Amino acid sequence: MVGKKDEDINEGVLKLINDIHYGDIKGTHNIVVATISVLKDIINNTEWTTAKYLMGVITRNGKYLVEAIPLEFSIGNMVRRILKIIREEYTSELKNKTDETDPQESLHKILTAEGDQQTDFNMSVPSLKSALIEHINEFEAELETCSENITAQASEHIHSNEIIMTIGKSKLVEEFFKEAATTRAFEVIVAEGGPSLNGQEMAVNLAKAKIKTTLISDVAIFAMMSRVNKVIIGTHTVMANGGLRAVSGSHTVAQAAKHYSVPVMVLLPLYKLSPLYLCSHEQDGFNKHVSPTQGVINCANAPLLERIHAYNPVFDYVPPELVTLFISNTGGNAPSYVYRLLSELYHLDDYEL
Repeated sequence: MVGKKDEDINEGVLKLINDIHYGDIKGTHNIVVATISVLKDIINNTEWTTAKYLMGVITRNGKYLVEAIPLEFSIGNMVRRILKIIREEYTSELKNKTDETDPQESLHKILTAEGDQQTDFNMSVPSLKSALIEHINEFEAELETCSENITAQASEHIHSNEIIMTIGKSKLVEEFFKEAATTRAFEVIVAEGGPSLNGQEMAVNLAKAKIKTTLISDVAIFAMMSRVNKVIIGTHTVMANGGLRAVSGSHTVAQAAKHYSVPVMVLLPLYKLSPLYLCSHEQDGFNKHVSPTQGVINCANAPLLERIHAYNPVFDYVPPELVTLFISNTGGNAPSYVYRLLSELYHLDDYEL
């Protein structure tokens, strides 16, 4: 938890931290929507005159948020996204202002190739606030349709009579399968995803949607993979190198798929794409561990815990070489294309908050 509260930290930020810690806001999408709402509120209600001052306020509050909830990478992603929007709108509004007042100066800037690296964001632009709010409203609308844009691509990636494997429960993957099932028949093998075993719920939901579903234990993943045409999984975060942090067991599925040359597709809403780098040996630094009594050790055997070390990680790190394709709301991309997506979403100067 963060130490002494900075006087400059917005009340909305503190409330958001508490809501996430106490479980009042759950799920990456809900956290992202709440984060954007708080940042928009800061832009609306803070007194500021220059973009530079506003960026300082957003960065300070964003950094506080990230330090308080370090495992929700999407919060930092949204802070960086808002900073990119401020940069874009400032440059755009300033250009409009310059074009109106001095076309000669505007032409000079084009000829001397003065770009963003020359911008100091210190000029006062009265129209900036309304332009920012409009842009953020558009971004919020984009977030609302994010999942729909991914599920709309289902029929391009799932074909008739295919056998597809997934692991655990992902709302997005479930909707993806249901959308594909409206036009073709296929079979899904669901690995139950221990120790939480929420794959069982996933299998029930798919079966209710009249999709032919088989539930398997995680130990049967490798044995069943030879029959599978493709693997489709969700993810919690995708890192800058194309590696992903996904539900525990995903690495096993991806390795088995690699052995049998089965393509692995990952459904990726772009708000989950982080500009941070992590490798497999850093797993402990970005993982989340829960009590071993949650599915690993029976409560009746709890005295055992005094004599052994039991780890119950929530996530797996899946390296980029095990992923074939990311299906995002803008289309399908290979892991090697992630760097390009990052440059479109965030500004290089904001990678480190």
